[in-house]
Amino acid sequence: MIPYRGAALQLPVPQSVCISIAGAGLRLAGTRAGGMAAAGLCGADFSDLREIKKQLLSVAERSRERGLQHSGKASKVLNSSVFLQEDARDLDAYTLAKSYFDLKEYDRAAYFLRGCKSQKAYFLYMYSRYLSGEKKKDDETVDSLGPLEKGQVKNEALRELRVELSKKHKARELDGFGLYLYGVVLRKLDLVKEAIDVFVEAAHVLPLHWGAWLELCNLITDKEMLKFLSLPDTWMKEFFLAHIYTELQLIEEALQKYQSLIDAGFSKSTYIISQIAVAYHNIRDIDKALSIFNELRKQDPYRIENMDTFSNLLYVRSMKPELSYLAHNLCEIDKYRVETCCVIGNYYSLRSQHEKAALYFQRALKLNPRYLGAWTLMGHEYMEMKNTSAAIQAYRHAIEVNKRDYRAWYGLGQTYEILKMPFYCLYYYRRAHQLRPNDSRMLVALGECYEKLNQLVEAKKCYWRAYAVGDVEKMALVKLAKLHEQLNESEQAAQCYIKYIQDIYSCGEIVEHLEVSTAFRYLAQYYFKCKLWDEASACAQKCCAFNDTREEGKALLRQILQLRNQGETSSTEIFFPVKFLHSTLPSREGLGVTRVHS
Repeated sequence: MIPYRGAALQLPVPQSVCISIAGAGLRLAGTRAGGMAAAGLCGADFSDLREIKKQLLSVAERSRERGLQHSGKASKVLNSSVFLQEDARDLDAYTLAKSYFDLKEYDRAAYFLRGCKSQKAYFLYMYSRYLSGEKKKDDETVDSLGPLEKGQVKNEALRELRVELSKKHKARELDGFGLYLYGVVLRKLDLVKEAIDVFVEAAHVLPLHWGAWLELCNLITDKEMLKFLSLPDTWMKEFFLAHIYTELQLIEEALQKYQSLIDAGFSKSTYIISQIAVAYHNIRDIDKALSIFNELRKQDPYRIENMDTFSNLLYVRSMKPELSYLAHNLCEIDKYRVETCCVIGNYYSLRSQHEKAALYFQRALKLNPRYLGAWTLMGHEYMEMKNTSAAIQAYRHAIEVNKRDYRAWYGLGQTYEILKMPFYCLYYYRRAHQLRPNDSRMLVALGECYEKLNQLVEAKKCYWRAYAVGDVEKMALVKLAKLHEQLNESEQAAQCYIKYIQDIYSCGEIVEHLEVSTAFRYLAQYYFKCKLWDEASACAQKCCAFNDTREEGKALLRQILQLRNQGETSSTEIFFPVKFLHSTLPSREGLGVTRVHS
């Protein structure tokens, strides 16, 4: 039995194997016979060390394939101790170092790979050093919410790695994987242009390495930038384009690409199905996204990837039973996955248990400090708990992971709005709007900022644009109407209120109608001033249906009745259509504070 840290595996081992392993672990010096005699193993056959090495490598690989990392490591340690003059030294060092690498002993792996010349061994050497630096940085970053400032904790190995990899790159000695690592190092050092060039080169050298394509995705900020890239002509490019279109919110183009890939033969790809669901999530087609995620769960019931996005949709729809079932199900599959922690966090957030929710998002970040969704969601929780400084820190971490995360930019805008710092929140809302130019929520937020800064012309433009692109929260027209009121533009204000009420009546889903009474009150007074008694009377009657405008409505009805009794005639000029006055208002339901999950 080979001792190692952790519980020993009580497996029956044939005697011949035990003898071979024990003998292979000895330092074979002098004559083989003398060494074996000293060990008391004269009965064992050690005449063919090549065969012993072959057997050890075989059992190490078979152990690794079965997930027995410690057993594989033990075999590789023994293999590296058997030295033959004609051995390829890199191979022995690599197999030993790889076993340490698999167990996340990165410094140890790098130590045994020093001086190796092969491309594979050199990559593992450099990658081990990179991951060692990342691990040390992450250990310090996990608790960085609070006193630590953004960017204070760094991977100290990056600059040294850049110098060494740069020399190799200039000498054209890096293969596709080496170029990929060089690009990652450059990106980490914020050398974006150089990183893009290197990732493009890596894609040309090794077109089927998806990691290089994904890294390139993270650095492309718009479609124009994409046009100038000289990408290899390979089928993997189609997956890349579909992915980057989704990231850039070019959803129609993304869906077309994914449909083409399905038609080409990838119809059973759960990856493509999940990406299509994410695309619909991004354009807030919640019903379609939920339908696809439910179908995906039927095809792949133990899938954990993207389930945090699925839980965001369930959260937005306040589907507590479904979210509870998903959380319990993922917990049974693997409670220590970041996605599981995020789903549980969303569940507690929906139940307004924000401290518990934040705890689970923190757990997710301990598992993976670079997991974008967890940083953003934790920022939301700190906002709910009125802890703006911690929220700002969380959102900034999210932006550090992915500068295209509009939710984090929007969240920062909200925090600075709470802190009554309009210039700051204007900057962050602008960044969010640049990433989501057709999202009405960003435009309404921008309009409110411009209003606070008394830039009313810009505010009006934002509110009208928000209405034109499809106002999600049905508030742009109300805000625009109030702005017209403020500027004494009564006719434009009335037009906005009429459009607003028509939208509310035609809306099939339940929405919050806190401003409907305000709209009817203004229209009643407007029609009264225009001497349109019938329309004024109809609007006043609608006012009586709301607690906050009931008395004003009754008072206006009395005035209209009194004027009619005095023989005051109504104007015959009809300014606007008033069909909505005879419609029935949908039922009302209070909603919570704005929280951008999707």
